[in-house]
Amino acid sequence: MPGGELVERPAFYALTVWQIVAFYLLAAAALGVFFYGSYRKLRKYLRGRPDPEAKFCLSRLVRAAVGILFNRTIVRGDWLAGLGHLFLFWGFAVLFITTLVVLVDFDILKLLFPEYRFYRGDFYLGLSWVADLYGVFLLIGLLMLLARRLLMKLPRLKYLPRPEAPGFPSPAAMLREDWFLLLLLLLLGAGGFLLEGLRIRATGEPGFETASFVGWAISGWLGAAGVTTAGANGVFPYLWFSHALAGLVLVAYLPYGKGWHMLAAWYSLGMQPEENRTKLPRATENGSGGYERWQDLTRDELVSVDACTRCGRCHEACPAAGSGFPLSPRDVVLALRTHADAASKTNGADGPPLAGGVVPQPWLWSCTSCLACVDRCPVGVRHVPMIVQMRRYLVAQGQVEAGQQDALTNVTRYGNSFGQSARNRSKWTQGLEFKVKDARKEPVEYLWFTGDYASYDPRVQGVTRATARLLERAGVSFGILYEAEQNSGNDVRRMGEEGLFEMLVEKNQAALGKAQFQHLLTTDPHTYHALKNEYPWENGRRVVHHTELLAELVEAGKLPLQKQVELPVTYHDPCYLGRYNGVYDAPRRLLAAAGATLFEMPRHGAQGYCCGAGGGRIWAEDAPGVHERPAESRVREAARLAGVGTLAVSCPKDLVMFLDAAKTAGLDASLAVRDVAEILEKAL
Repeated sequence: MPGGELVERPAFYALTVWQIVAFYLLAAAALGVFFYGSYRKLRKYLRGRPDPEAKFCLSRLVRAAVGILFNRTIVRGDWLAGLGHLFLFWGFAVLFITTLVVLVDFDILKLLFPEYRFYRGDFYLGLSWVADLYGVFLLIGLLMLLARRLLMKLPRLKYLPRPEAPGFPSPAAMLREDWFLLLLLLLLGAGGFLLEGLRIRATGEPGFETASFVGWAISGWLGAAGVTTAGANGVFPYLWFSHALAGLVLVAYLPYGKGWHMLAAWYSLGMQPEENRTKLPRATENGSGGYERWQDLTRDELVSVDACTRCGRCHEACPAAGSGFPLSPRDVVLALRTHADAASKTNGADGPPLAGGVVPQPWLWSCTSCLACVDRCPVGVRHVPMIVQMRRYLVAQGQVEAGQQDALTNVTRYGNSFGQSARNRSKWTQGLEFKVKDARKEPVEYLWFTGDYASYDPRVQGVTRATARLLERAGVSFGILYEAEQNSGNDVRRMGEEGLFEMLVEKNQAALGKAQFQHLLTTDPHTYHALKNEYPWENGRRVVHHTELLAELVEAGKLPLQKQVELPVTYHDPCYLGRYNGVYDAPRRLLAAAGATLFEMPRHGAQGYCCGAGGGRIWAEDAPGVHERPAESRVREAARLAGVGTLAVSCPKDLVMFLDAAKTAGLDASLAVRDVAEILEKAL
């Protein structure tokens, strides 16, 4: 360089020997604390239950890594938080890499292979410019997140005291930790730039340091403020040591607080395939009959619990939490994590059982299993399977609410939750102009597994008949099992009664084995999910929802529509059809084909809001303190759409829940609830 300038950063500039020694001693201590905390985390994970389905898959890990690098799960649903975190993530990552470069060049190559040192010259200038740019990104991201917390006052970022859960962390302690991490990162980012500017000022502002454009600007401001080269030299060691100490505090702190998500989230997202979001493990995989102790959680679940950042997205999306039920998916995770951390430190008694002890029973029974929490979680926590596992323990202990116990008893005795005779299951066929085939006696193309509500509930039977007339009109060969059909077991299973579910699967498969059919059809999304994803078909079976089949028939010209209904409607996405199975378009295509004008509610598609019936909640009484049931919230949301007088559904339970909710909310005269099949039939 001109004038013989050595283009590199002077390491340990202006520090005395004892200061350098003190730094290395503190660095060793910080690393020791970090590795000890990491060892404790690993030891805790290894005490969890091995998951036989957790398999290494390179392609899945690569996809997860790409998603993490671009913060896809964080940006989705909250662009402001996602953009802020994206700036923070990449700023931190690049500055961390820069620190590693300095470590390799100065602490390794300088001592062992000085001829191979590379952090100088053009490489130094280029990396300095990149580091300053990403340091700016880091500060922008931090300021965005700080402003979001201070100015937006988001309810989901607030914590509630949970005295009913022993050992639950206090809201004040969690808030302190949130602010500590944010402010520590802000101190590191801003302090790094100030330190860079002070170093440039102290070294006489060599011309090549313009590559460090932020530090160069700060150096100029310091000069304008009257800071001399000598003054900068005098202050620099103290600021350097303070900055280094803050960095070492961050390193030591990572395994002991929410900062651990920086590492745990990679594993949590990378080890869980997309199809595993909805999957429930068999009870035989865990001999305890559900989750009794923290060691019953799988190793993957323990890691994902630690990955939780308390962002509150699951809490905000939860219909139970929104209605005033005691459940918060976030608080379930925090209760499990706090207990596991405390219990894993000892080899003695682990304290109370998870279900009913660590996690109170009312929390667990409030869950509708809608999967909104799992869908919104940016770090891959699977709340619903853990809740179901704890419910299994409660069921094994006989600790079930009265209404739900009655339903389980009815299913056990009669094969349906209504407690009616199996012979009444086909009564809905009375009044049809044709006879519905018995698939046990003659071959059919589609075996219609009607489900309990479509068969027994008088409010739904009209929809069932309308669907049958549409199928007959289209020339579809279909039949039913008559009295041989039993409850599919979807909600029974999510209540935690795995044994009863297995019994229902066995009985239904035996009945299906005697029938002659090619495909399975159902109008109930809960039944649809169970048959499609949880019944052990040996050769696979095509399972279709009635909206899927009807859309195919309309588009193939087999259901020629004679008129347009010209009806302004809004549509509710059933959780088990949408979030669980990704069926969003078929019902909307049918409404469009019928001539209906669709007005979407604010919460629709993957962001749809649960009716509150799933997970056995349709059989349960409301808990004290509930201010508005999910179904009531949903019909009010529909009624607020100007000009819309019809709420279209495609689930028997939705129909029942919304009819009741409309009456309760005083909207039954202004908001009609209709199944998509009923609307389609009017177009014929």
